[in-house]
Amino acid sequence: MIFLDANVPMYLVGADHPHKLEAQDLLGRLVRERRRLATSSEVFQEILYRYTAADRRERIEPAFAALSELADDILPIGAAEVFAAKELVHVHPDLSARDALHVAVMRAHGIGQVVSFDRRFGAVSGIERLPPGR
Repeated sequence: MIFLDANVPMYLVGADHPHKLEAQDLLGRLVRERRRLATSSEVFQEILYRYTAADRRERIEPAFAALSELADDILPIGAAEVFAAKELVHVHPDLSARDALHVAVMRAHGIGQVVSFDRRFGAVSGIERLPPGR
């Protein structure tokens, strides 16, 4: 299973950007390979937060639709994941609180790969970021 970060559907539905085509190509390949994709309720909340803060509410529905269509599973957030995220931010000071929560969810569900354009995931042991590099 592969975890989908919030920036992926946001690039898919956003304006032209180099990551938009890269996201389309990578996700197309993963879907053709029938790879199981997961996300969490926090990723949906992150989309709500970012588009509301930027006063871009018209992008919420398309981003939710894209993420809902791609994700085979929407994983819940519980107290165990929140406390694990707290520990992760101490071990990885460059990791944002949200990304730490994503890592905690991934670990709780045995997920070792994440589709994200956020390079900070690469610093976490046991996590492989797709697309690699960049």
